[in-house]
Amino acid sequence: MTQDDASLISDPTSSRQEEGSRRRDVLATVTVAMGCAGACAVAYPFLDSLNGTRANHVGESDILDVDLSTLKAGQQIVVTWRGWPVFVQRRTPEMLKTLQDPAILQKLRDPESCIFQQPKDATNWHRSVSPDIGVMIGICTHLGCVPTFDAPTQAEPAGKYLCPCHGSQFDSAGRAYRNAPAPYNLPVPPVTMISDTHLRIGESKNDPDFDIANIQQI
Repeated sequence: MTQDDASLISDPTSSRQEEGSRRRDVLATVTVAMGCAGACAVAYPFLDSLNGTRANHVGESDILDVDLSTLKAGQQIVVTWRGWPVFVQRRTPEMLKTLQDPAILQKLRDPESCIFQQPKDATNWHRSVSPDIGVMIGICTHLGCVPTFDAPTQAEPAGKYLCPCHGSQFDSAGRAYRNAPAPYNLPVPPVTMISDTHLRIGESKNDPDFDIANIQQI
């Protein structure tokens, strides 16, 4: 047998090694692909939750009437409007007093609500149509988490909102504190007070042209 003839005879051991190597490469490729698909499946709902200007849910009205008759001073309820959580609070006299406290105002990024985060009729020191009723969209302006409400107590009569994700803080009017990640105040939706015990979200009597999609950030 010549050397050329010998080279044509395959080595069984070498063939098995090459086949095993190819199998491992295929399995590795499939594993990476499945891992990427899984990561994308997990990431999509989170990224979608940050899409603040997404369209309304099918069949969902732009108008939401809220009953305030059972809402006590110092408490809040959470309703859903256009797919967003909306905080509705009844403020105590102590909360209103704190909203004007110069010492607190110095700690806020935008105490005068100069940045377009609310309708014209809520561009005031209490950021609402009625001083004792606060209404704001409960989405942190940092990365879209939902802040929690620390209700007023004897030790903390003002109450505030705390973001559990990255530590952003907002006062009871939704104004962002300095030295925290959130760059803007919480958004305020269009609101009309129908009566002392009912309000309407989605309609502003004094700023009818307001569009929530045009604010700085949600």
